[in-house]
Amino acid sequence: MRAPDLGQVAWRKPSRSTGNHNCVEVASLEDARAVRDSKDPDGVAFVFGSSAWKSFLAEVKAGRLDG
Repeated sequence: MRAPDLGQVAWRKPSRSTGNHNCVEVASLEDARAVRDSKDPDGVAFVFGSSAWKSFLAEVKAGRLDG
């Protein structure tokens, strides 16, 4: 799989993010989602395929990842 070019994607913060900058940003790609640390926008970004992203969201919504 070829790494996507993330230089021109639109990043957004979650709606529950407050002004403290301790969150992640998400970008929608053609068939995936990219996630990065909002405090380090030039750092590493992780890319998840659609099925992995949907599974992750289901776990979050079910509260199974609350720490």
